[in-house]
Amino acid sequence: MRRRPNLWGLVTMLGGPALMLTAWFLVPIGVFGPEHPAVSWTVFAVALVALAAALMHEIWSELTERPGHPAFVIMVLIAAALIVFATAYLSLARTPGTFNGIMTTRLDALYFTVITMATVGYGDITPVSQEARGIVMLQILYTLIFLTAGATSVSRRTRNLVGRRIGRTPEGSSDPD
Repeated sequence: MRRRPNLWGLVTMLGGPALMLTAWFLVPIGVFGPEHPAVSWTVFAVALVALAAALMHEIWSELTERPGHPAFVIMVLIAAALIVFATAYLSLARTPGTFNGIMTTRLDALYFTVITMATVGYGDITPVSQEARGIVMLQILYTLIFLTAGATSVSRRTRNLVGRRIGRTPEGSSDPD
């Protein structure tokens, strides 16, 4: 008997991050910025460390094929990292001279975050201050280390599940026969 694709799983895996981004556009975040630097930097650092630890836990769960839904959690954590960096950029942009280009809205900050995460860098918004350049470099390294590992583990799981469903043994695994 052929199994049907898990449509609900796909909807929740994509819907969770979409809901988080929608909420980010609605929740007030004025507490972050140059008026409250200690709060801003502390929350930013704690959030990134917590996200990295959670990602590593879920990646390990995925690699060891523990029961649960690590792929869903990884997608949510990647969206959370996107939100953390977008919030940091929006907060930094409130200080004049931090960025060249327009960065006055949440959409601008999210745009710059995605462009940086994809390492495309169109050049329309560029970091000027030392803090902005440091955060951009941190985001690129964070993306390369943690978010790429998370996306790779989700991709690996998907490839293995599809291989099992069509009756193939995934590459790199031993055939039990």
